[in-house]
Amino acid sequence: MASSSPSAYPHSTFSNHDDKSQLDRFPLDKDYETSNALNDSAYDADVEASQFYTAKRPRSGGMRGIVALIAAYLSPREKQKKHHRQPADARPLLASANNATPTAAWHSSSRQYQRIESLSRCLCYPLLGLLVMLGVVQFISIACSIAVSFFPDEFDRAIERWRHSDQRSPSADILHWPTDISRDIVPVGCHSHNDYWRPVPLFSALQAGCTGVEADVWLVEDDLYVGHTMSALTPQRTLRNLYINPLLRILEQQNPITDLHPQRDSPPQGVFDMDPSQTLILLIDFKTDGQETWNYVHAQLAPLRERGYLSFFNGTDIIPGPITVVGTGNTPFNLVTANTTYRDIFFDAPLDKLVDDNITTTEDYDNDDGVSLSNPPEVTKDTGIATRATKNVGQGLSGISDAGIGPDTFDWTNSYYASVSFKKSIGMPWSFRLSQRQVDQIRAQIRAAHRRGLKVRYWGVPAWPRSLRNHLWSLLVREGIDYLNVDDLRSATRQDWRPRISDWWS
Repeated sequence: MASSSPSAYPHSTFSNHDDKSQLDRFPLDKDYETSNALNDSAYDADVEASQFYTAKRPRSGGMRGIVALIAAYLSPREKQKKHHRQPADARPLLASANNATPTAAWHSSSRQYQRIESLSRCLCYPLLGLLVMLGVVQFISIACSIAVSFFPDEFDRAIERWRHSDQRSPSADILHWPTDISRDIVPVGCHSHNDYWRPVPLFSALQAGCTGVEADVWLVEDDLYVGHTMSALTPQRTLRNLYINPLLRILEQQNPITDLHPQRDSPPQGVFDMDPSQTLILLIDFKTDGQETWNYVHAQLAPLRERGYLSFFNGTDIIPGPITVVGTGNTPFNLVTANTTYRDIFFDAPLDKLVDDNITTTEDYDNDDGVSLSNPPEVTKDTGIATRATKNVGQGLSGISDAGIGPDTFDWTNSYYASVSFKKSIGMPWSFRLSQRQVDQIRAQIRAAHRRGLKVRYWGVPAWPRSLRNHLWSLLVREGIDYLNVDDLRSATRQDWRPRISDWWS
């Protein structure tokens, strides 16, 4: 085999020819070297122009610095830098220096920077302004809360007056009178639902002007405890501590014996100084067995009974008193009416049963809290007639059978309230307004109760949105309801139920 001559491979690194002879023989390599030189000079000029542009670019804090970084990253000049930084053997053979002039790169980068800066301003400045505004509002809210916390409101002053009414100094006698414990409070026909949940049970409702309070009682180990469920009971929260003893103290102060007034008033004055004849409804919801709980409730009311503070039926008439006790829940109707000559615990009658054309449904056997009872109606196999238990079956139905309920079963001699669930009896106002049929049903029930001398109360009225609640309150009051069953005491007693936009989200 013939040996290869070095001249046969002109590009070999082992060539014996000098560089000049190589360039003369291969002009394409000469153009390639010239192109590389031009591209390198253009790259250096572009870098200098970029540095000059960056030095001349206006700077105004961190925002412009961030925008400059974004612009520098996305600008065509940076892409061109990356292109020029490629190794020489990766560049195109015929590269043109006219495509990478510093002036063109400068103008392109400037336009890109302006677009990004405008977009950043449109996005960042409104967001920054919103955050600043929220911070100012939060600061004002916190400052106002701190300032208000140093000054007691009317509620705090009333509570202190009730709690320390017997600790006045002689110099303060000119500013007070014996029965001013509830001064400036105007009584309103509202019922404080689940009153034991208030910041101060009983006193919160009285301060708002409510003339009805509610206590759920549980018989546990020979005492009556107050709470919504068994798990919420505590040793201190008893019927005596929360209601009976405080009412005794209030009524003793409202009926004082002084040098100028040596005898008690007859009838005694009520808890409201603005209207001493207004009775306060104490609604006791029997949560445990009605037959057993009845005796304990009757016994614990003895201090109020002995002082003549309870309304009672004497066999022919109602003798009004400062406190009217009404039993609901598992209160047995047969024990309420057992004594025909004296009774001071009245019944909470079923309002829907007072209307002659009312049809009983399974939903009627739900209690005040919307929980299904353990004794629903049962249908006998022989006759197919609906029968139900009469013991511990909830509001208005305990201690009496369906056959025993007639047109004149419940009246002012044995009952005070006539109550029913609004949702179960009237229905939900799905169109945010009551239909004509629903309004007619309300009118029929109110007329039936008033004919029997009973006070109408609906529980379970929709509480949200507030605009709907206020509309229903206005309609019920206009139709003649006697007591609003409420959780929001201030809104109910102020009676400012005009629609507001904020009622939809608060």
